[in-house]
Amino acid sequence: MYKLFEDAGIFAWPLLLCSVLALVIIVERLIALRSARVIPRRYQEAFMRGEVPAEGDNTVMGRIVTAFHQAEFDSEQLKAVARLQVTRMERGLFILEVIISAAPLIGLLGTVTGLVNVFGQIDVNSGLPDSRGFVEGVALALTTTMIGLSIAIPALAANGYLQRRIDTFAAMLGVGVERLVAIKRQQEEPTTSTANAAARANA
Repeated sequence: MYKLFEDAGIFAWPLLLCSVLALVIIVERLIALRSARVIPRRYQEAFMRGEVPAEGDNTVMGRIVTAFHQAEFDSEQLKAVARLQVTRMERGLFILEVIISAAPLIGLLGTVTGLVNVFGQIDVNSGLPDSRGFVEGVALALTTTMIGLSIAIPALAANGYLQRRIDTFAAMLGVGVERLVAIKRQQEEPTTSTANAAARANA
């Protein structure tokens, strides 16, 4: 591993930064996007029973329920809160997308630099490159390309998985919001009917 790092030369540092950032973002998002942190089973069961949980917690769905209880009821406002929570679930993924694009480009830059070093050290008289410079240039070209792709490919797979997971949770949150809206309307209907009946009786 140290030999690869040494062969990559100055390009090893930005590639190392990309790998560390990618790893941190992937692990953090995997922890944050657990079902227990987004929409716990107790919320799903409450919605299936046609009930609204008494209070929310620090989960994604819990914050939506808290907004439902605290603010004056407005279905559009509740949907806006849900969209905000989905945006928060995507936190950090744009950096992962940058790494997916940047790591192979850094590797390509290292490849070009290595080839320039090889051809720049060719002796004019003999037409042969310096053996030491040739080895170092080829090592730089191949190593940076390999490391760049080794970072980008797993990051691409992880990003696809995380995006799919966020899309699934976004759909579930959308259903939850619709259930909250439907439950609230059902609770308001008897009150409205009673008020109408009282108004007709007084008339």
